[in-house]
Amino acid sequence: MQFPRITPPDQQAHREAVARHEQLTKPPGSLGRLEELGVWATACQGACPPHPFVRPQVVVFAGDHGIAAHGVSAYPSEVTQQMVGNFLSGGAAVNVLAAVAGASVRVVDVAVDCDAADPATVTAPPLVTRHKVRRGSGAIHLQDALTDAEVIQALDAGVTIADEEVDRGADLLVAGDMGIGNTTPASVLVAALTGTEPVAVVGRGTGIDDAGWMRKAAAIRDALRRARPLIADPLALVRTAGGADIAAMAGFLAQAAVRRTPVILDGVVVGAAAMLAEELAPGARQWWVAGHRSVEPAHTLALAHLELTPILDLGMRLGEGSGAVVALPLVQMAVRILAEMATFADAGVSGPAGAPLPTG
Repeated sequence: MQFPRITPPDQQAHREAVARHEQLTKPPGSLGRLEELGVWATACQGACPPHPFVRPQVVVFAGDHGIAAHGVSAYPSEVTQQMVGNFLSGGAAVNVLAAVAGASVRVVDVAVDCDAADPATVTAPPLVTRHKVRRGSGAIHLQDALTDAEVIQALDAGVTIADEEVDRGADLLVAGDMGIGNTTPASVLVAALTGTEPVAVVGRGTGIDDAGWMRKAAAIRDALRRARPLIADPLALVRTAGGADIAAMAGFLAQAAVRRTPVILDGVVVGAAAMLAEELAPGARQWWVAGHRSVEPAHTLALAHLELTPILDLGMRLGEGSGAVVALPLVQMAVRILAEMATFADAGVSGPAGAPLPTG
């Protein structure tokens, strides 16, 4: 699958934003990272001054992983299906955080291990299930996660979902994840693409104990042996060691860049998908900022690989898009500083070093 060449954010708007910051009533650089975020948002919007984002949209990609049956998570895989219902009823952390931040939440069943015809299954509207690729993904330490056809189907689903949201008016996107066991394939992908040894990427995920950590480390080691020969082929890599949800997120993130729509990235699972997206659509990362740094060790490696500095570091490891949504108000503040703060000339305040007020 090939994506169109990625057009970078508007460099003229970037320059104008930098120049405008020099004229605002503050010492240059005194707002630190907020200034950088405002410049980035301005370049993405292609106009200076920028405007606040009016329709931020979170999309949570839900999918199960065969590896979860091998003791790598503190929770059973049934929780993925149950959490889809929780998202739909508004009871998840990301629902609460998004409501505070002014964002909407959509959940998509890409590979939850359930059948819509099963009476025990949470009844989900077609918007949730229309892009489903399969029930769960293969246990990656023993078998491929997907078939070649399923990889393309999942990527296409992500592209379509990004198009749907942008066409509905979304002007900023957040990808979230929900899937018991999903930090294991994410860690394998990060380790493979960064050349890192297995033990350096193994985190506690949902809160596993030491025995679970050792099982997870062994699973990542075995999956990495299968994945490493494929690092030059991102489609083969996600087929072997990823999952339908991760592939769909990669397509979503790449297509967001194609559609010139900024993205706030979340934690390690989204980070692994972002690494794949950058492989598939070089330059896509210019349209992203990292919302936070997860405590998962693989996430720090992913951020370094993407050359992205996280906005926040709050010790979070939930997923769902939660860390990205927590960062959203700071991005909005950065935009409003550029859009609404007075210049020295507007306020009649002397500029740096007592420079005379502009006249005329």
